[in-house]
Amino acid sequence: MNHTMKHLAVAALLAGTTLSAGAQTATRESVPKGWHTRDLQTDGLYGISVDKAYDFLKNKKSTPVIVAVIDSGIDTAHEDLRPVLWRNAKEIPGNGKDDDGNGYVDDIYGWNFLGGKDGRNVGKDSDEASRVYHKYKDRFEKLTDSASLSSIDRFHYASWKRAKEQVAGGEPTDAMQMMMLRRTFQMVSKGDSLLQKGIGKATYTGKELDEYKPDSEELRRSRQAFLYFFTANNLMEMSNKELLEEFKAEIDKEEAKAEAGTKAPKAYRAEIVKDNYEDINDRYYGNADVMASDSRHGTHVSGIIGAVRNNGKGMDGVADNVKIMMVRAVPDGDEHDKDVALAIRYAVDNGAKVINMSFGKGYSPEKNWVDDAVKYAASKGVLLVHAAGNDGENLDKEFNYPSSMLLDSSYAPNWITVGASGDPKGGGLVAYFSNFGKKEVDLFAPGVAIYATLPGGNKYGNLQGTSMASPVVAGVAALVKSYYPSLTPQQIKYVLENSVTKPAIEGKNPETQQAAPLSELSVTGGVINAYEAVRLADQVSSGKVSVPGNTANGKKAF
Repeated sequence: MNHTMKHLAVAALLAGTTLSAGAQTATRESVPKGWHTRDLQTDGLYGISVDKAYDFLKNKKSTPVIVAVIDSGIDTAHEDLRPVLWRNAKEIPGNGKDDDGNGYVDDIYGWNFLGGKDGRNVGKDSDEASRVYHKYKDRFEKLTDSASLSSIDRFHYASWKRAKEQVAGGEPTDAMQMMMLRRTFQMVSKGDSLLQKGIGKATYTGKELDEYKPDSEELRRSRQAFLYFFTANNLMEMSNKELLEEFKAEIDKEEAKAEAGTKAPKAYRAEIVKDNYEDINDRYYGNADVMASDSRHGTHVSGIIGAVRNNGKGMDGVADNVKIMMVRAVPDGDEHDKDVALAIRYAVDNGAKVINMSFGKGYSPEKNWVDDAVKYAASKGVLLVHAAGNDGENLDKEFNYPSSMLLDSSYAPNWITVGASGDPKGGGLVAYFSNFGKKEVDLFAPGVAIYATLPGGNKYGNLQGTSMASPVVAGVAALVKSYYPSLTPQQIKYVLENSVTKPAIEGKNPETQQAAPLSELSVTGGVINAYEAVRLADQVSSGKVSVPGNTANGKKAF
């Protein structure tokens, strides 16, 4: 499975290879900027009713809430984020000392667990399936009886067998797909060169390409082929150069996967970070550069949660009294479990009460470390919000990590898994790419054509994915916590899940593309609603509504 949330969907890229002069481009976005905050009754859009929530809260006081974003990085100079960044008041900027004694030098805005002491940062990285396959190959290749293995080794053995089938299975379509991807990239790159001359500038957006009227058949074909990728991914605000970079990165990653059956992946992280990866107690590595080389994903996620509201710039975040802490642990590739576990612990130890995790992968060799960090977060009253993933698959049957189910089969009661919804005007109620699960995905939130902050100081644009849906939920959680600070993570989880909007219309099952109610695709059968959430939070906080004990959607909690 492709669990990447940072780049274009491979399915959309491959679909583009079938384009011809007579092919139809994807449906253009038809929802307004910021549609995800709107209200169904007043605006006719399947948003989360943010303005109604603030009307309800207007005479109430709020307290600041720290929201940690475990992600790729953040633009600390962005006009809409700079005022809401968490700042470590105990640390003196740039003096090269660990002033607060927490083990992390100059951690002003958070920490980068993908950095080296020499200032370098991990950008590109390998996929976890390849790492698991090669890590355990010598140990498990000739194993005939797994009964004598310990429980953790049986978990590793089962993971290795899955990885072997995926990495070394030799699917006959892989070579054909790679050839199609390369040809498509060459075609689009050539077309881009022609379009630059036709449009009259080297850099243009998808919106500008959409408005461009070619004066030759060659330019018309080039426009149609390239425009497909902008429209299919709802990235009309992205530039041609950025889109081609995303496309090339996806090809590079797929090529690395194709080689993984015979060649161990390059140790990108180890070459830079230089920790003892096998020791979870070797935790004081990395650097303070939370912006790093590619902060696009994390900047967008952060803006959805808490970009300054009502300042007349760009867009408004969901929560109005938050401080965004960036903890960099997500490379261009699959994250490492140690970094995720320590990122959670860093966020908890430095005061975060909500943690957003817009990343995922199909394997978790050090899941015990992550599980311990999840339990630690629960013990400190911290809510974890996780994106369900963009594979269009059923998580009741497939693997997606990190996960709320721990190795002992208990469930984390402080965890919410989020699928991506849309609006019927902009492609459908359920995002075609979203993972789902009647048991494993708690609720849906807007994740299609979400307009938010991008790196560059004053830039904004649309991205989509469950990566965008998760921070919508994290923003509502922070909003609730801000106005009702006494609520526990379990109570906030109850509030969010028992106040969802249950649409009268059906969506489509992303796997089968058959009509299905949200109740068949998630636990709650609904889309998060900020207004109903704060109303219910008010009742829970006042004692009018009681919340059941330490449960996780009726499943055994730790």
